[in-house]
Amino acid sequence: METLILSIAFFLGAVLYSSVGHAGASAYLAAMAIVGVSTMVMRPTALAMNILVSTLVIYRFNRAGLINWKKIVPFILGSIPAAFIGGRLNIDTSTYSTLVGVVLLVVAFQLFFKANIVEKQLIKISPLIAIMAGASLGFLSGLTGTGGGIFLTPLLIFTGWASAKQAAGLSAVFIFANSVSGLLGNYSSFQSLPPQLPIWLVVVAVGAFIGSYFGANRLPTAGLKRALALVLVIASGKLLFL
Repeated sequence: METLILSIAFFLGAVLYSSVGHAGASAYLAAMAIVGVSTMVMRPTALAMNILVSTLVIYRFNRAGLINWKKIVPFILGSIPAAFIGGRLNIDTSTYSTLVGVVLLVVAFQLFFKANIVEKQLIKISPLIAIMAGASLGFLSGLTGTGGGIFLTPLLIFTGWASAKQAAGLSAVFIFANSVSGLLGNYSSFQSLPPQLPIWLVVVAVGAFIGSYFGANRLPTAGLKRALALVLVIASGKLLFL
């Protein structure tokens, strides 16, 4: 029964998150926490599913011409080593989780209620600033067991570094890199991967194909922002209450 419940939750999470260029780690972690999965199992399982989902999202958004590879490289250069370090740490993150959860909640409301505002003219990113931002977000992603998209996408949109659609595509690449780095950073957790993982990988793959199609080809910008707001609310709830 637990496997079935989690399969349904993971599928819905993959559909929603992939529609905004994310891979769903915060939703997977929240679902596992609710049903009482061991914390030793949660993070590597979420990262493994993240890697598969983000790969499929990258494929879909790249086909739609929404990934600027040159723009995302500095973020990844900063994030990979930081995510590796964050993935190796096992510390009490309750205070930090509360602060980040509140920030994500505020950002979610901003995105939802300002979804129809015309996006500002895009500005060029300094490579040094992008590397520093990537390192900060990569460390957070490794520490929390997420891919970091919940942090990067709002940053790209609100700074004017990318449009909502472009931010979704860029975040997918960022999430893939950080998920791989975070999982390798905690390589000892490989032994904690559950036997149900192959089933869940199939489930999230189907969800990702559906969600990424609508995100890349069907959802208007306003709809994408509102979907992102919902994703951030879920991520905030996970950080604040679980």
